[in-house]
Amino acid sequence: MNTLFRAGDGLLLIDVQVDFCPGGALPIPLGDEIVPVLNRWIDAAREANIPIYASRDWHPLGHPSFESVGGVWPEHCLQDSAGAAFHPRLALPNETIIVTKGTRFDKDQYSAFSETGLSRRLDRDGVKRVWVCGLALDVCVRASALDARRHGFAVALDPIGSRAVEPSRTDAVMDELERAGVVVERTEAA
Repeated sequence: MNTLFRAGDGLLLIDVQVDFCPGGALPIPLGDEIVPVLNRWIDAAREANIPIYASRDWHPLGHPSFESVGGVWPEHCLQDSAGAAFHPRLALPNETIIVTKGTRFDKDQYSAFSETGLSRRLDRDGVKRVWVCGLALDVCVRASALDARRHGFAVALDPIGSRAVEPSRTDAVMDELERAGVVVERTEAA
């Protein structure tokens, strides 16, 4: 695990929130199973002095992604709700940089880079390669990884650190990400 990170890396955890885990408002199948893996990566990042970023959906009431207002998703991750909290077993250190997204009233923001200033923060922190993982692989992880590439970052992703809303799409999403230049790294974290 100590060889996972190198100088210039950053660890970006995408939306590991209660509502996206079993029992939540929009549960990702087996979403909570990634938490022990991510905790090992967090420990390794801290040991290597690698910055850790954690994005979160932080939706206002009536968010345009909600089915109740014509969107495609059930109501989830409402600001300040228990469902919007990070998974209780996710061991985020105090120095984690929180990236809040999904706050707009006029559109959704799947990517952690969508109007959040994350690209500028990564540049300021000297990050050249971003390890992306979290929930859900076929939605917000995908969008964040693709945007990281568009912003010029090298991107690595280990599939054991993510789960998809539709598990049957996992292979197609991984193929798309690899075509975009995302490096699929299989670590010994399994």
